[in-house]
Formats: sequence, C-alpha cells, structure tokens
Amino acid sequence: MGNQTSCCRCHSKSDRKNREDVYKVPDGEVVVKEDNKTNLQHISERERPEDDEDDPSLHPTTSTMFLTRSQTVEKRPSKHQHMNHVSSTGSLQKYSSCSTIFIDDSTVSQPNLKSTIKCVALAIYYHIKNREPDLRLLDIFDEKRHPLTNDPIPEDYDRHDPEHKHIYKFIRTLFNAAQLTAECAIVTLVYLERLLTYAEIDICPANWKRIVLGAILLASKVWDDQAVWNVDYCQILKDITVEDMNELERQFLELLQFNINVPSSVYAKYYFDLRFLADANELTFPSEPLCKDRAHKLEAMSRISEDKFKDIVKASLKRSASLDAIIPRRSAAILS
Repeated sequence: MGNQTSCCRCHSKSDRKNREDVYKVPDGEVVVKEDNKTNLQHISERERPEDDEDDPSLHPTTSTMFLTRSQTVEKRPSKHQHMNHVSSTGSLQKYSSCSTIFIDDSTVSQPNLKSTIKCVALAIYYHIKNREPDLRLLDIFDEKRHPLTNDPIPEDYDRHDPEHKHIYKFIRTLFNAAQLTAECAIVTLVYLERLLTYAEIDICPANWKRIVLGAILLASKVWDDQAVWNVDYCQILKDITVEDMNELERQFLELLQFNINVPSSVYAKYYFDLRFLADANELTFPSEPLCKDRAHKLEAMSRISEDKFKDIVKASLKRSASLDAIIPRRSAAILS
C-alpha cells in the first residue's frame, strides 16, 4: 500500500519525476536519488472534504437529509392517510403508573432492531417521495440494467414510489438472513446519505433497492466484527451474481471516495433523528415493564457512568488547579 509505483495510485507529474530518479547503472544495481521533499498527502486530508460542514454524514450539527425531507411535506397527512404508507405495530402506547414503570427497550448503544429498521425504511421512504425532480441516475444502481431477480421488470418500474412496508420488508429480509445488528442499520442510512451527497444523485423507484443493498453491504463489513461475504448475499438474493455484488461494492466505495468513517457524534445524531421521525409518524418503540433484575442493571450502569464522570471532573480540576492548592495557606491571625 505504501509503494509509490503501485497500480493503486493515480500517477501525477511528481510521481513520474520520482520514477525518473530511479535508474539502473551498467552492473544492474538500482540507484535512487535522494530527495528530502515529500508531497504525500495525509490520509485524514484525503478522506475529509473541505465542505464537510454541509454534509450531514460527517458533521454532527448539520441536520440529516431524511429529517429535512420528512418535514417538507406540503401537508401533514391525516391518520387514515398515514396508515396507508407507514406500517404500524398496532399496539397501544403504554404509560407508567405508581405500581408499574414502563421503560424503552432501545438505547443509542443498543437500539431495538425491529423498530430501527422500520425507522430507516421510513427515512428512505421520505427520500424517495420528496426527491429532486431532475435527478442523475447511475447505471450501476439502475435496477433495469442490473436486476436483482429474473422476474420481468415492468416498463413503469421507475414511476411508482414504493410504500413503506415494501422498503421495510426488503431491508428486514436482508438483516434477518445475514443476522445484522440495529447499529448496522443506522450506519447504512449514514452511507446512503453520504452517497447522495458525494455522487450528487438522488434515490428514486428505479435505483432504491441497489443503493440500499450497496449501503447494507458496506455497513455490514465496516461495523460487524464477523462480516458477511458477498457470496452470502447471493444466497439471500438468489438471482444476483457475485461479480455484480463485487462491482456494486467497488463503485459504491469509489463514489464515497473511500470515506467510510462514521464519528460517534454523527451516529448519535442519526439515532435521535430517527427517534424523532418515529414520534412524528406514530411509530412506537417497544416498552417493557421495569423488573427487579433490569432495575439492578440500570443502577449498576448509572453508578459506572457516575464514577467515570467524577474521574473526568477530578482530572480537569487537577489541570486547572492554582498555587493555592500546592502552597499551604496560613490562616490570618485574629486580633481582639
């Protein structure tokens, strides 16, 4: 990877000059001219674009694209219209009482898998519904050029927006078969929005399946310790080939400029924005009654967090201590 004459690099004029500095003498010995100047760019400078403040997948304070598009609907749909495109759990919301306390089963470190997938599917639904009118469609994501099944594709495949339940079913099938985690679903959404920003494309009925598939494929390899191989996805999607999966992954990475870093602050932002989207669309996260064992676990976790916070405060006080803490102060004499 560090070889300057590797085929993985795009050779510039400076590279060609460096190659000219390496020449062979008559006895076959290789001589390299010494040059103390280096123009090698640091990897952090290559992965972070200059305008990252406008990219929600990189900057923690920039609003997510799906939340912005979900709020650009001209009129909030009624409850009847809402049920047509959002798959609901059908359960009533539970409230705590004096005898029973209901707590959310989903946290930022351990999100609920089913609810998180539903929220990610809803975010993709709003991306497709409120997409830009003049979009650019890349061939690698076009489902007609690269179909996922052998079934005939209708002529109007790019005209009808998919419903929320269809997007959820597609994502849930991949996650259940590959045994992926809820955190991977959040990273999938981060990569999806980063692709839309970097490649300057939009997601539409003609390409949403392959874009989501590419984001899941990449997120599963980056996030999970035991990554799923491309051939394993071919067992889930029976009609797709390994060569197609490899090409999809390669071009997805190139469009991301090989920037697969997801800061913890960005991950937390996407999680809480998904929670906000769920509340706005009446998608409830499962609540379970607080039992004795879980209360002990919450108490232990709270005590650990409190101890860590105390250590941080003590460390900061030590760094900012004045000479008063070092030189003992004598009490002033009281004259009567």
